[in-house]
Amino acid sequence: RQSIRLPLLTGALWLASVFLIGGLLPGFLQRYVVEPNELTLETPYIEHNIEFTRRAFDLEKIESQSFGPVRDLAPEDLLENEDVLRNIRLWDYRPLQQTYQQLQGLRPYYAIGEIDVDRYEIDGVQRQVMLAGRELDKSRLPAPSWVNRNLEFTHGYGVVMNPVNEVTSEGQPNFFIKNLPPQSRVPEIEVTRPEIYFGEMTDDTVYVGSARQEFSYPSGDENVYTNYEGTGGIVLDSSLKRLAFAMRQSDPNVLLSRDITSTTRVQFRRQIQDRVRELTPFLMLDADPYLVVNDEGQLFWLQDAYTASNNYPYSTPTRIAVRPSVVQTTPGGVALPEPSRTVNYLRNSVKIVIDAYNGTVAYYVSDVTDPIIQSYAQAFPGVFQPLDQMPADLRAHIRYPIDLFWAQARQYLTYHMTDVRVFYNKEDLWQIPTEIFQDAEQQTEPYYVTLPIPGQRTPEYLLILPFSPATKNNMIAWMAVRNDPEVYGEIHVYELPKQELIFGPLQVEGRIDQEPAISQQFTLWDQRGSSVIRGNLLVLPLNQSFLYVEPVYLLSETSALPELKRIVTASNTG
Repeated sequence: RQSIRLPLLTGALWLASVFLIGGLLPGFLQRYVVEPNELTLETPYIEHNIEFTRRAFDLEKIESQSFGPVRDLAPEDLLENEDVLRNIRLWDYRPLQQTYQQLQGLRPYYAIGEIDVDRYEIDGVQRQVMLAGRELDKSRLPAPSWVNRNLEFTHGYGVVMNPVNEVTSEGQPNFFIKNLPPQSRVPEIEVTRPEIYFGEMTDDTVYVGSARQEFSYPSGDENVYTNYEGTGGIVLDSSLKRLAFAMRQSDPNVLLSRDITSTTRVQFRRQIQDRVRELTPFLMLDADPYLVVNDEGQLFWLQDAYTASNNYPYSTPTRIAVRPSVVQTTPGGVALPEPSRTVNYLRNSVKIVIDAYNGTVAYYVSDVTDPIIQSYAQAFPGVFQPLDQMPADLRAHIRYPIDLFWAQARQYLTYHMTDVRVFYNKEDLWQIPTEIFQDAEQQTEPYYVTLPIPGQRTPEYLLILPFSPATKNNMIAWMAVRNDPEVYGEIHVYELPKQELIFGPLQVEGRIDQEPAISQQFTLWDQRGSSVIRGNLLVLPLNQSFLYVEPVYLLSETSALPELKRIVTASNTG
């Protein structure tokens, strides 16, 4: 029809509908129907949200109980907890990383990996240690060439290890394992296969088992060489394979080099997380794989993996950091923030073991109740093995992953409230407390400790974190997850008396600053061309008391070697 009245009328009706139904009606219902009866109307949805969020993050298994009355720390508390004091972590992993690099890097082309925390049985007693692998940084080779980058410098070498509670008179770690080749002062931990062909920082392609010997480690004025004897990599036993890898690498030297023979193996995807992601891209990886020395002295990487979803009904999502294998930077070289993934369901369903020498990857199911890993196990038969098939000397080093603990702790800040009315009013909201590191506040990080769980006398390996009330700095509770194999994964929350003041980490930091002798010493050090580094403030429950421990390091402006100079301790009363 020639008239446009009908289209105009239709458009007007559509705009009116959008304005009334999409704009006025929801506001009208919210103001005059929902607000006067909000708690009653939203109760079913709040109940579903609480129930399903707790299910999705496995918060239902957390056992909450009262810590009981807190009393002053007495000398007998220290005497009764000698095993605890023997395993107090005096070394913060951040300054220790610099110390390792300065003392045990030994050559410019060696790079110390991330510091890991673990425990080993030494002299019949469990000792907590810190350790890191010594990997290659080929960007620092003095005379880089195709031959030494691809055929000679093929692997890192050895580990560095120190007990968490020992320090030399110079303020340096008292090493259990050091130097090249690795020298151990504890017979229970001897490294017999120190070569690291697959690691955290190893991301290039090499050709091993060639006619040219591989550099192993420096010894005085000479170098020690070796030949690869393992099974890692693909054998280049035909001209077709050499051609294929020459094309893959865009490297004609693979065809032209006379050192590459029919027994040579090409090793690629040597960065362990990239290796795992290529095999099982459907698993989300924990940000911190850690190195283990087994009973035979071989090196293995343990990697925690998660099954995750963002489609779990009614569950409140959280964000998990997804660390890339290579740090992403801007064109100007500035590091970009680590990417993250939003999930509202999370399970640590798999423990992965990667052989540092051969690169073999083995998957073990650690949560058989997870329906997602059950589906993957059926889809890929033979890939996922029961956890009890993991070698016992590696299973003894399994630990609860920090990324999962972080996610559960953050959700528990709100979802420890299961009463709908209390949840609705946010009457008992908690927060992660803060502490001081390098003159700046940061959230207190979870830390591994050796402690007896309240009610027990035998110390065990725990991962713990204190909590504070929202907008307050005192301590309201602390969470602990057990790591020993027979009780692995049990989570306990101990709530503190609300009518008493129990100091939180930031309040103890303030007390340290207000102590004249300590503050004067800090000021004096800062004025003499040095800087003070305050390490992790540990909150350790001892019997019915608390011991606060903070290591203090001194870093000279002319040296990158932090030294442990003081240990500040405090109780809840002094």
